[in-house]
Amino acid sequence: MEIGKLPNDILEKIVISNIKTKREEVLVGAAIGKDSAIVDFGEDVCVMSTDPITGATKDLGSLAIHISCNDVATSGAEPIGVLLTILAPPETTEDEIESIMIDASRAAKEINVEIIGGHTEITDGVNRIIISTTVIGKQKKSKIPSVEDIKVGDKVLVTKYVGIEGTSIIAKELEDKLRDKIGEEGLKEAQNLGHMISVVKEGIICGKIGVKYMHDITEGGVFGAVWEASKAINKGIKIKEDLIPVKDVTRKLGALLDIDIYRLISSGSMLIIADEKKAGEITVELYKNGINSTVIGEIIESNVILEKDGNMVEIEPPTSDELYKVLDF
Repeated sequence: MEIGKLPNDILEKIVISNIKTKREEVLVGAAIGKDSAIVDFGEDVCVMSTDPITGATKDLGSLAIHISCNDVATSGAEPIGVLLTILAPPETTEDEIESIMIDASRAAKEINVEIIGGHTEITDGVNRIIISTTVIGKQKKSKIPSVEDIKVGDKVLVTKYVGIEGTSIIAKELEDKLRDKIGEEGLKEAQNLGHMISVVKEGIICGKIGVKYMHDITEGGVFGAVWEASKAINKGIKIKEDLIPVKDVTRKLGALLDIDIYRLISSGSMLIIADEKKAGEITVELYKNGINSTVIGEIIESNVILEKDGNMVEIEPPTSDELYKVLDF
């Protein structure tokens, strides 16, 4: 099988189809395009998500914290606590584990979330360090985004720039190979995009304003996220390629490494669906908080369409992320 997340058709066939037990307290469970689970606790809900870090060897602590907290933020929820599991091979040193925890603690402080527990184990079952985090957040039930309210003509927005996580990881992992090709300044710019990886702030802001759907753009990039969103909302989406915000350094790396930057892992960018009025409010409020957002398309009746150079092209389901094409694991 290909490296990366299971393809969505296989995920539905062998994983989701085997989840048989259902409880009335679970408001949102396992499904394609759903970043977090939601459990009913009366007026409030508990929002939870879990994720491993497998596509990087550097900044593992901060990536582990931010990635799962981002998923919780797609419900507009505030992350409260993180359970962190570290699985490390026998050759791992105490300094390496301490470095991960210092990095994770720094990231947790940035978004005011507490590391409330977890598990740390040395095992020969892995050949490099793997971290998995489970995040618990809280949200008012009345503020949960509702896909049932989505209508044709509603706007599709993304925050910041697509491909920022993949750009940062590639620049850090292939630092020596890229320095002469994009220069020291370009290399540092690409690496520093990792500081933009959290979408907690925009998730909470959009949750307060009121949106219909949010999705953290992770593996599969913006094209994958749009396809998954269409699946989750049971409606079509049309986006325009020339409206998608991309950093110049990301474009340079894409051309240099021959990868599709629109299918590159993009944590740090949130996909948002809102009506036209709310889309305007979101753009203004996010701008006040130092976050750019861009309308890249709209909801249509069916199909997932990319408008490119005046032509309409169907967006295919996500496969293995472009990141894995350039990193030798």
